[in-house]
Amino acid sequence: MNIPLFFLAQSIGSLWQAVKQWFRQWTKPDNHSLALNTALDLTRSRLELMLENALLRQQLIVLKRQVKRPKFTWRDRALFVLLSSKLRMWKNALVIVQPDTVLRWHRDLFRRVWKRKSRSKGKRGRPPLTGEIVALIKRLAKENLRWGAERIRGELIKLGIKVSKSAIQKYIRQARGSNSSSQNWATFLRNQASQIWACDFLQTYDIFFRTIFVFVIIELGSRRVVHFRVTRNPTDQWTAQQLREATPFGEKPRFLIRDNDRKYGPSFKRAAKGIKVLKTPYKAPKANAICERFLGSLRRECLDYVLILSERHLHRVVKEYMAYFNKARPHQGIEQRIPCRPERLETAPVNGKLASRPVLNGLHHDYFWQAAGCDGQGRGQPQATCH
Repeated sequence: MNIPLFFLAQSIGSLWQAVKQWFRQWTKPDNHSLALNTALDLTRSRLELMLENALLRQQLIVLKRQVKRPKFTWRDRALFVLLSSKLRMWKNALVIVQPDTVLRWHRDLFRRVWKRKSRSKGKRGRPPLTGEIVALIKRLAKENLRWGAERIRGELIKLGIKVSKSAIQKYIRQARGSNSSSQNWATFLRNQASQIWACDFLQTYDIFFRTIFVFVIIELGSRRVVHFRVTRNPTDQWTAQQLREATPFGEKPRFLIRDNDRKYGPSFKRAAKGIKVLKTPYKAPKANAICERFLGSLRRECLDYVLILSERHLHRVVKEYMAYFNKARPHQGIEQRIPCRPERLETAPVNGKLASRPVLNGLHHDYFWQAAGCDGQGRGQPQATCH
């Protein structure tokens, strides 16, 4: 009889130890349920809660030295706001956030709550606009910068489309931005590109590190290089003479963009008579972006790969690159067209073959179709040699 009772008592004792271990594990402070932790705290003594609070606070102080900025979910923020509203000394109890942060969370929650309450529960307003109408409004706003919302609304009514003025104003801001109520510099250049020239200097060096300047005039509309010259000593008189050579027989643009260099002095001003000269602001290379882009292409595609021996050598190199730039090189800014060539695509002739012409000793190549039986090596080959 004693042996069964012994085993029964041992089994009951093991079961009781397991229940106690499970209860301790279940009532650990690191449980993620706030309601359960609060209910369990009611069974503890005041001294035990104070000691646990001191231990947790010390751990937070240690963690604050290592963690720079903890992340809070919206539930964490709501609990911080709720508990702070019920605690008298809530500012002294905060360790990982500032009191102003809790107040800001309170304002955000207050705004969210009243925004949800103020929503209309009944029938909503007008149905949303279709994608085609929105695209049409944005198109009218982009193509007509001087039109306001009422003017665009009238144009839509003419097309049989009824849209409110407030909706048009919303999409106008999306299409134009905040500072596009008037014509900006980019729009002016785009509208007047065919009548605008731009000029600038490119500074480079020869093999002995002596300075040489390249003066360039370019037409913005076609990206055609109108004129260029090379010199070691650019002066006001020299620059004025280059402008005269670029505008023979009265052929001149309406506008000319230049920077504030001293090389454009009184002589240049007299040579530019009849041309409205536009000065770019200081430290604003984008105001003369097309000419600056060309000078960058000249440096990256040509001068960075050639050792300049003299002024005459530089003139010859730049001249060959200018011919390639004007007559053979497609340009992204004008939809891959070529400045000095008719707007037509070359088609392969019957039994023709693809030929190429080296530019700058093979630095670039100009590709073209060659008719069958033609032995010429370039575009300028006379037709008499082709049979």
